[in-house]
Amino acid sequence: MNKIILDYAIITSGILGYFISTSLIITAFYKSRANNYLSLSLFLLTSLTFIDWYDPEYGVLAFINNVMLDLLTAVTLFTYFLIQIQHKYLRKSWYKWLYFPFFSSLIIETFFLLDASFNLCNSSFNEEFAIQVFYIKDNISFAYNVFLFFFGRILIKKSNTISEEKRCWLLRLNLFMICIIIIWFLSKIEFYVFDSQYTTSLLLIILSFLSWWILYYGVFKLQIVVQKDEIHQYLISKKTIATQKKKKINETTVSKVISQLHVLMDDEELYKNPLLSRLDLANRLEVSERYLSQIINQKTDKSVIQFVNEYRIEAAKNLLSNPLFNKYSIEAIGMEAGFKSKSAFYNAFNTGLGMSPGAFRKLQKMS
Repeated sequence: MNKIILDYAIITSGILGYFISTSLIITAFYKSRANNYLSLSLFLLTSLTFIDWYDPEYGVLAFINNVMLDLLTAVTLFTYFLIQIQHKYLRKSWYKWLYFPFFSSLIIETFFLLDASFNLCNSSFNEEFAIQVFYIKDNISFAYNVFLFFFGRILIKKSNTISEEKRCWLLRLNLFMICIIIIWFLSKIEFYVFDSQYTTSLLLIILSFLSWWILYYGVFKLQIVVQKDEIHQYLISKKTIATQKKKKINETTVSKVISQLHVLMDDEELYKNPLLSRLDLANRLEVSERYLSQIINQKTDKSVIQFVNEYRIEAAKNLLSNPLFNKYSIEAIGMEAGFKSKSAFYNAFNTGLGMSPGAFRKLQKMS
């Protein structure tokens, strides 16, 4: 029964893994240089899971297993981390040498395959030597994975070029791979010391779960963050002092505090900070929270959050009605406008306009 469950989990997750890895490189919504490496990494991990599950002794799969795809997987995931944090190592001449262990293993296994086919060397000697080489490569592969993933974790933590959302995802993925390496190490001990493979089964289950986890956190959720960053960078590149017309405020009818508040919103776009609080605004205006609430209510007949959300809704409306941003998801646009969650965006938008952001976008397309 347990074996049936394991088989089912590996097969379904393997199909999903191949589907995701293919979708990442053929779907425009997800296609990017970083996702190309994530796609290749997931494809390799899925293949490794299938090969370990099938445990071939002969044929093409046995050859692929001996090549040590995990030597290539470590480099592709490490490259994915470097691209995401925009690290200078990608431009270094020595970077390509990271692929040397994999290609060395490929050349060695190709030689053994040719020898087996054409009997180039003494067969008995060659078989014993091939086994020794396999164990050496296996240990090198383990050490190489440990080095690259721990080194990658250090680089991610030190990076100051990415958002906290992206850093959180990268550290989670890195930790996931480190856990896999630890279980991999324990499975080796179990196999050589106790001659059993229970830990190997656990490793296969975790590798199977990886496809589902990457689908949600690494593809869907992170892509929304990436889209939000793209929108933000586009707006910054287009924004100039000349294009921003300062709102004229009649100081005789509107208080100095409200005037300064509008300046903060228009010029610094404080409303785009999803964690902006009443205390933050009060500190910037050098007034108390209570006084700020009173003056906003008195002059605008709104609460502080309603006042801030009006700016956010107006920013979201501008993005939703602009054809340039039709390819971006509504949730990404809401994040760029300053809403901290999808539900907060939809509730505020519905309350302010009486329709959902999706309905508003469709209405703008039709008009």
